[in-house]
Amino acid sequence: MKRIDALRIIADTDALVVCNIGFPSRELYSIADKPTTFYMLGSMGLASSIGLGVARAQKRAVLAVDGDGSVLMNLGTLATIAHYGPSNYHLVIIDNSAYGSTGDQPTFTGRKTDLAALARAAGNEQVYTVNTEDGLRGLLRELPRGPTVIVVKTEPGNADCPVVPLTASSIKNRFMKTISQ
Repeated sequence: MKRIDALRIIADTDALVVCNIGFPSRELYSIADKPTTFYMLGSMGLASSIGLGVARAQKRAVLAVDGDGSVLMNLGTLATIAHYGPSNYHLVIIDNSAYGSTGDQPTFTGRKTDLAALARAAGNEQVYTVNTEDGLRGLLRELPRGPTVIVVKTEPGNADCPVVPLTASSIKNRFMKTISQ
């Protein structure tokens, strides 16, 4: 499965989405731009943390979409999710074993590092690993009460998508307006 295939499935949910920087945001925007999606234009490693904050302030389901490289930059987020994660919070880690937005340099998840094992070791009780579209679709259709961590194993590579044509301020403003309604 490619990352864009996983993002198509995520875009088909009714959840609030906080999406990782770079190509994941570009791909998700090209699939289905929604005011319920917060696209990260910077701040590598923080989609999971921002999504956690949104989930703590909201009742709606929140999907934080982060990459393996971003989670490796902010491993403390896994312990914070285990400790504070509300039932509406779901972290989806797109693990393509590469820093996709900076040239596909390999991450350690293609070698010995297992993000699902790290999430469990940090205290997360509901951790899933999927590598098929049907597996991801099934989990997102029947989301368990969170917090959950879903590691989605994908192939490396980026879809050819334009840059998100929105400013950081406009993304923030429309997302805040949407979640305050």
